[in-house]
Amino acid sequence: MLVRPARVSDAEAIARIYAHHVQHGTASFDAIPRTPAETEEKIRDILCKGWPFIVAEGAEAIMGYAYVTAFRDRLAYSFTCEDSIYVDPAFVGQGLGVQLMRALMDQASDCGFRQMIAVIGGGEPASVALHHKMGFTHAGRMRNVGRKFGRWLDTVYMQAELGEGDRSAPAREPA
Repeated sequence: MLVRPARVSDAEAIARIYAHHVQHGTASFDAIPRTPAETEEKIRDILCKGWPFIVAEGAEAIMGYAYVTAFRDRLAYSFTCEDSIYVDPAFVGQGLGVQLMRALMDQASDCGFRQMIAVIGGGEPASVALHHKMGFTHAGRMRNVGRKFGRWLDTVYMQAELGEGDRSAPAREPA
């Protein structure tokens, strides 16, 4: 298995993985999966900003993917990112999430992010467990803020420090 930067040509496989999670899970509050064209745009947008969008590639398929986006668009949040990670259901339970998260956290730190936030729809136990394993701590829970599959869903927030975290000032202030 190889973890590498995503390419636009990966969009169809990424869209397929995401569609499964949208249609069968609560980690995403989307009700309609992204199209391959929308996924291409997302890949381009994230990579254009110099942020990591990575895939785990096996011998014949994209097995999972992960990326970061800005946590919020206000300048004071410039050093905080939000992660997204999805694994093809055929490869769940094989340690792929840990490998993707480790690479994503390292690359996000290299980009200058100091904090990573996980916004976990539905409080998905597998996602909470993965983030906890990667050193994230519980930062909060918003109760009954989403509705999907005929039930109310919570959102769990988790947080991990990247690199120097808050132990030093950044080389530049947000501007």
